[in-house]
Amino acid sequence: MKTISVKPADVEKKWVVIDAEGAVVGRLAAYVATRLRGKHRPDYTPHVDMGDNIIIVNADKVVFTGKKRDDKRYYHHTGHPGGIKETSPAKILDGRFPERVVEKAVLRMLPKDSPLARQQYSNLRVYAGPDHKHEAQQPEVVDFKSMNSKNTRG
Repeated sequence: MKTISVKPADVEKKWVVIDAEGAVVGRLAAYVATRLRGKHRPDYTPHVDMGDNIIIVNADKVVFTGKKRDDKRYYHHTGHPGGIKETSPAKILDGRFPERVVEKAVLRMLPKDSPLARQQYSNLRVYAGPDHKHEAQQPEVVDFKSMNSKNTRG
């Protein structure tokens, strides 16, 4: 039996919609990262972008387990001396761009320093509200919350 190596021209990408309302952030991000990379497919080829185009709606309604919404810290550095900055998921979710919590969680679950990972990440669209502008692609709805009882809280 020969090993299948899929060519980029042979890949058929699907469009998928996931409703993130009440979903646990880490579990959602792990599932989305797997779908973006294409590892859910039996013909997965590591050097080819085989993942689906994923649309996440209601990203502002994601939940954290435990007290992570308030206690977890995200750090970044401005590049200047003493320029370490920190924020919490609560500040981001209550702020102007709540979808960034989900975007960053997914980004951090993809491989680092890889042109392929950057390409795969560009196939993710995250919206804070219930509406998205990709109806023309006729996306398939994936019920992430019913896959496992641990995927939701509240």
